[in-house]
Amino acid sequence: MPSESLRWETLQALKNSPKGKISFDPFWLERGEPLLAGCKDSPSLSPIAGVILERLSSAPLQKSLSFLGSRSGDSTAFSAAASVKNDDKVKDESPEADVSGVSSPTSLPAISLLSPKAMEMAGCIIKVQEEHREKAKLALRVRQEMQENQVVAVASAESEQLKRFEELMELKQRQEYQSMRDMMERETKESIGRQEKLKEEQRRRITLVNLRLREAEQQRLREAELERQRQAEGRERLRSLNSIQEEILQLNQLLEPSTQTKTDLPPASLSSYSTRGNQLCSQVSEVVRKTAEGDFPSLEDMTVAERALHEMRALIRLMQEEAAKVREKKKKEQEQEEERRKQAELLAKQEGEKKAAQLAKEKAQRKGLQNSAEDVTLKWYKDLQEVATRCAQSFEQLNSAKDGQTKKLKLELQKAATIPVSQIASNSGSQLREIFDKIDKLLSGRPVVSGGKSVSTSQHPQGLEFASYKLAEKFVKQGEEEVASHHEAAFPIAVVASGVWELHPQVGELILAHLHKKCPYAIPHYPPMKEGTPVDEYQRILGYRVDDSGVEGQDSFLKRMSGMIRLYAAIIQLKWPYSSKQGPVPHGLNHGWRWLAQMLNMEPLADVTATLLFDFLEVCGNALMNQYRSQFWKLILLLKEEYFPRIEAVTSSGQMGSVIRLKQFLEVCDTPPPPPPPPPPRHAVKFGC
Repeated sequence: MPSESLRWETLQALKNSPKGKISFDPFWLERGEPLLAGCKDSPSLSPIAGVILERLSSAPLQKSLSFLGSRSGDSTAFSAAASVKNDDKVKDESPEADVSGVSSPTSLPAISLLSPKAMEMAGCIIKVQEEHREKAKLALRVRQEMQENQVVAVASAESEQLKRFEELMELKQRQEYQSMRDMMERETKESIGRQEKLKEEQRRRITLVNLRLREAEQQRLREAELERQRQAEGRERLRSLNSIQEEILQLNQLLEPSTQTKTDLPPASLSSYSTRGNQLCSQVSEVVRKTAEGDFPSLEDMTVAERALHEMRALIRLMQEEAAKVREKKKKEQEQEEERRKQAELLAKQEGEKKAAQLAKEKAQRKGLQNSAEDVTLKWYKDLQEVATRCAQSFEQLNSAKDGQTKKLKLELQKAATIPVSQIASNSGSQLREIFDKIDKLLSGRPVVSGGKSVSTSQHPQGLEFASYKLAEKFVKQGEEEVASHHEAAFPIAVVASGVWELHPQVGELILAHLHKKCPYAIPHYPPMKEGTPVDEYQRILGYRVDDSGVEGQDSFLKRMSGMIRLYAAIIQLKWPYSSKQGPVPHGLNHGWRWLAQMLNMEPLADVTATLLFDFLEVCGNALMNQYRSQFWKLILLLKEEYFPRIEAVTSSGQMGSVIRLKQFLEVCDTPPPPPPPPPPRHAVKFGC
């Protein structure tokens, strides 16, 4: 039937409509589309339905409409339903939707499906749609639950698998750590075992070594004790030997002819005693020479040394007994000689007083004063300089030696000559005799110890001249430096110099030569400036120090000149207290009187003359007064009344210090002298007038 064909076409159209096509897309959630979007749309006819309705013929359509009229209730209901559906569809779809062949409910007041079966079909369709929708929802929900379950299952499986993996890794790490710890424990146990074995072996070896060390230490202590005993005995013998040698040498010095001048023994006896003493010293020296090689003296050596000492003591006793006999014999001769000497001194004193009086008369008659020294004085000065020059030329070979041994000897000789003089100080006391003995031994050719080494002038042919020259130079330098700074040092230095001068006159001449060269005012002499002489050279001739920095200051110059004049003034009045020779000082007060008289006969120099006169009179004025008495006071009066105004006339206002000191000194000395006191000991020294 045509209606049934239309029915199937309608079903086909519904099937092909959007409501009839329900599909599932697994990517709806990813795209954000709702799953039931197609199911929620209101049902609508397919656009093809309009074409189908047009094909229907008008007759069947009328028949259908009549059929519907008889069944108006059903048709009205269907129409209302279709109208509602169409209204819903119109509301859901956009106004621009293209539905060809299908008119709106206003244009089509009735639906084309007029049969009840169509209505039933429509209801079935709606029911089927509802069922499909429910099934889709259910399927979707089931699928969602299944997917969620799968996701949960997969996540749980992955989590469990991750846990198993982590447990496996932890297990492997624990196994590796355990294996490593087991290995370390095994190695530790093995190492501890080896250490225990090594410790045991070490303890065993230490025990053996300690035993050996104790045995060696005991042996060493026994040997050391024996060696100490031997060394102690050897040192004791060596000290005894040194004491014996020292005593023998001291006793032998008593046998020397140079030290036995006051015993007046016959030369033959002195020679025999000295020869035997030297033999005994040689015996002891031979024993000492063995010990110098590092060995201690034996008992036989000590026996030889003690026998030599006993014999030396016996020799000294014999010599003293013989000397006592000779002394008694010549005592009367000495008394007679002393009486003759006193008479000669009295005559010399009277002669000096006459000369002084004559000199005072001559000075009073002179209208002016001289500017240079007398010819006799200048000749004496030149002779001394020639002596010093010849002495310096005599040791030129030693002084300019190039070989090391000779240079070393020269240095040792210079030390031996200069160091004792440097050790002289104002508080030397009993050390002066030791210093004098060292200098005397050196100049006598005997060995002396200097710097721990033995040296003698006999080791070189020019050694004596060299030592004498350096010794004299050192004495003058001490006056220039030590006495200039400490005035009281002039007397101990002068007394040693006087003793050396007495025994070795050539040293005294060299002392004067060096003194005159450095201080021409000690002559006294004012060197004139010759034509063509440079100023610096003339300053040196006058005694100034000239170097690259220029000429020294006036204060320094006066200080040095003062020190040398004080030393000279002390030398002319002092005599070595331990001298064995009888007689005056080798360079006595008569030279001081000559110097003072010639100074007053020369024109004064500003600042220099006042300084030198004050220093000279302060040191030896008392000695000159005791020697010359009234003549000395006449000279002082002449100095105060006639010569001092000349000094003031040539002195500027900035140089009045020395003039004031001299004036105060002369005012103190103006008091008449008291009665002469008893003569003091020859080693005592007084200051001033």
